[in-house]
Amino acid sequence: ILLILGFLSTLAVIALIAVAVTQNQPLPKNIKYGIVLDAGSSHTNLYVYEWPAEKENDTGVVKQVEVCKVEGPGISGYSHATEKAGPSLAQCLQQAKEVIPSAQHKETPVYLGATAGMRLLRLQNESAADKVLSSVGNTLRSAPFNFQGARIITGQEEGAYGWITINYLLGNFKQVSGWKKLLHSLKSLSETSGALDLGGASTQITFVSKDLTSESPENQLYFRLYGKDYQVYTHSFLCYGKDQALQQKLAWDLQAIWIGFYFQTVENSSLPDPCFHKGYERTINITDFFKNPCTSDKKKQLPFSQLYIRGEGDYQKCRENIQKLFDKSNCPYSGCSFNGIYLPPLQGDFGAFSAFYFVMNFLNLTSEPNPLALNKVTSTIESFCARPWQEVKTTYHHIKEKYLSEYCFSGAYILSLLENGYEFTADNWQMIHFLGKIGSSDAGWTLGYMLNLTNMIPAEEPAGPPLSHGSYVGLMVLCSLVLVSVLLFAWLLFHKPKCLQKGIV
Repeated sequence: ILLILGFLSTLAVIALIAVAVTQNQPLPKNIKYGIVLDAGSSHTNLYVYEWPAEKENDTGVVKQVEVCKVEGPGISGYSHATEKAGPSLAQCLQQAKEVIPSAQHKETPVYLGATAGMRLLRLQNESAADKVLSSVGNTLRSAPFNFQGARIITGQEEGAYGWITINYLLGNFKQVSGWKKLLHSLKSLSETSGALDLGGASTQITFVSKDLTSESPENQLYFRLYGKDYQVYTHSFLCYGKDQALQQKLAWDLQAIWIGFYFQTVENSSLPDPCFHKGYERTINITDFFKNPCTSDKKKQLPFSQLYIRGEGDYQKCRENIQKLFDKSNCPYSGCSFNGIYLPPLQGDFGAFSAFYFVMNFLNLTSEPNPLALNKVTSTIESFCARPWQEVKTTYHHIKEKYLSEYCFSGAYILSLLENGYEFTADNWQMIHFLGKIGSSDAGWTLGYMLNLTNMIPAEEPAGPPLSHGSYVGLMVLCSLVLVSVLLFAWLLFHKPKCLQKGIV
């Protein structure tokens, strides 16, 4: 009996120690860093990310630790002084050097992705676009980091990386094991969230749809992430970012002027515009206006060189004007968004970020715990547009006048794009969640870009601990119970209670 008890006790103790040591092996505490620059149409942001090196292929471990907004315009704004594009990044690169330990500078990858502003510049002046990228590349090479390239990413890439970022940060790619895998496999495809991105020059929509057909293969992407296949719809609309959409709307207004011969004088031409606040005035140089690739096809020989815009602050008229941007007359597919572009049925929740969030947040439409109803959103934007410009300027005196003056148009445009363009309705409006950050990281395409280029989301499930957490805890409890039972039995055997001794006698 002593031998058996001793053997069982020893076995239980060994099992406890072995399981604990195997499951909790000490790992080196090594933090890695990555840098991504988002070179947008209106400005450039630099993001610094960090993650534990030992969990490089795990999910939910990368976090944003720094963001720096580059002073000045986006790099496409340096088309007439290309040599200044690179040096404009110097201040934010210095900030990144201070955040990342100097011993790790050389191993820290740095990427620059240019989006729709540079796509437009490449269409307008390819030589200037190449010189801007060259200037930017020279500056990044001179930094102490591991330069990995500066390039113009496609609209499809921008949409795909935004979708990866959203779902990565929400934990939708997280691998599962054991009995949870069965439950996970039973979940519908809507376990991923769609991504709605709005910049200054383009907008993207990306989501998984179970009704996706092969009608438009150029709008489909295939991913295999953590051992699971995803078939994703994505499309990028160049010239439909909020800034270029405004330029397009004004071009339509100018066409109406040309057709109607509204103006009596050549030198003093003015246009009442319902998308700006009453009392607001702006001057547009006609020559520069039509150099833009988004408006060049609407160029007309007008009898004046400048246009004077006068705000009216009429939301309903503004929506009617914006409606002209979305051509719904022709759809060669089973379903379309606008301009004859294929769109499968909307499915699941959507994360709307970048300018979608910035505009709606300014209008105080993102602070509620649950998404607001569409009619509430509409009435809020309508009320804001109706406020006189002097009142708006006084209330928001800390905001630059250019940005402040365009919030009325931007709010109306966002509703037009989502309702008339993508066909969200009052019934499914609450599927849209306007996201600025998820945890500590900004919602956007940059994190997905870095994850893809560093192969940090593997196609197959990475190796995990020998046991799941539940199995580990269960085995530890079982071994402990066996050990306690053996010790209790031994104590009872050698220290019989008096009642048991009398029974034995």
